[in-house]
Amino acid sequence: MRVLVTGFEPFGGDAVNASGEAVTALAEGWNDPTIHLVTAILPVTFAGAPAALAAAIGEHRPDAVVCVGEAGGRAAVTPERYAVNERAARIPDNDGATPAGPIDSGPERLESRIDVEHVATAIAAAGVPAHVSEDAGRFVCNAVFRAVLTGFAGPAGFVHVPTVRETGTATVGAETDEAATAAVSALTTADLVTALDAAVRALT
Repeated sequence: MRVLVTGFEPFGGDAVNASGEAVTALAEGWNDPTIHLVTAILPVTFAGAPAALAAAIGEHRPDAVVCVGEAGGRAAVTPERYAVNERAARIPDNDGATPAGPIDSGPERLESRIDVEHVATAIAAAGVPAHVSEDAGRFVCNAVFRAVLTGFAGPAGFVHVPTVRETGTATVGAETDEAATAAVSALTTADLVTALDAAVRALT
């Protein structure tokens, strides 16, 4: 089984993005010959991220895709149930764009094609706090979630991780949960790798 896992580059002035750091570390430590893990780091742009995702899918021909992003209002890892048909940029993306309105001509919501309850349970069983989220926001994470559901036919989903920083404090993240108060997560990058490892294995 070949699984593509994607993360994001830093954005909004922050030097790191927890999703990109965790996905890179996951790939570096992967040693399971039964699952061929491939990864990609996407740009935080409404135009570029779906295109980069499509290119990675075309290159690797995966059997399943798990996209990962960071959410600053959350202290747990949260598999997302729905991708909504809306863009709303609270801050500019890395191209300086602030689009608003529908993403495509499809329905208001598309549901994840991975079992989000099973994935959340698997992550929690690995020792990392996790629960299902019903709302992936309106920023680039949601746009990528929407893109994988419309541009890939196999099992596909999205997982948000907290804005873990090994040093310093995240200044971004409210793009996912604009009304949420800042959440301080006790998780480390190693914890996020454990969570993503469990999420990938839960697909098999």
